[in-house]
Amino acid sequence: MGSKVPAADNTLRILQLLASRKTPTPAAMIATLLQLPRSSVYQLLTVMHEHGFVSHYPEDKSYGLGIASFELSSAYTRQEPLARLSAPLVAQLVDKIGESAHLAVLHGSDVLYIVEDRAKGRPSLVTDVGVRLPSHLTASGRAILAALPKSQVRALYPNAASFSDRVEQSSINSYSQLRRELDQTSQRGYAVERGDVTENFHSIAVEIRDSNKWPVAAIAVTFLADRVPEQDWDKLVTQIRSTASVLTSRIQGRRVAHQPT
Repeated sequence: MGSKVPAADNTLRILQLLASRKTPTPAAMIATLLQLPRSSVYQLLTVMHEHGFVSHYPEDKSYGLGIASFELSSAYTRQEPLARLSAPLVAQLVDKIGESAHLAVLHGSDVLYIVEDRAKGRPSLVTDVGVRLPSHLTASGRAILAALPKSQVRALYPNAASFSDRVEQSSINSYSQLRRELDQTSQRGYAVERGDVTENFHSIAVEIRDSNKWPVAAIAVTFLADRVPEQDWDKLVTQIRSTASVLTSRIQGRRVAHQPT
């Protein structure tokens, strides 16, 4: 039986298609892939664009998910399922490495912290549950942004006013600097932040992906810079990746591999 509300059904189908693709998609291709009339697709895309659920890229006449879609996604991931799945894993990570760790999701151009576990004897951090920080300044945000299509990142950072600082001299104040940092993050396989949130603190983060391979969160470890020299970062990265792999598996409904100790 066909849907009793075809416009709503087709809107959701378009959003699902855009969510499954790594790059923006032309309207004509959307119509072909979903076997819909082009006129209907253009009308639906126009309405979704007006409400921020899709972004339009006129240079190549294509469409991708908009900020409202990110807001909707993070609203779900902020709720109990992700927090419940990740909290014990973050706690285990902290026990193993002796440093504080947290989990964050993308919320517009910010990251929102939904799990925080502070290691015994370590200083308090600004990354408490419910806190929002500019994603370009944090390791968690950079890990998520690096896994997004470049066009989506550009939509989140359209101009110079999109960039803000927390310390006197931030390492990222422009899109070109952000793009360079995200490319380096992709190459090394993890994100790094050196004092951009709080002076003398460094962070390392790895993204978490859902069943569509979309980055829905990131897990990060934060530590005093003089406690963990860079030559010892590999040990931290191994443990963070292991935790991220287990959480990713649980989110995707796969059998969970045993974490190394």
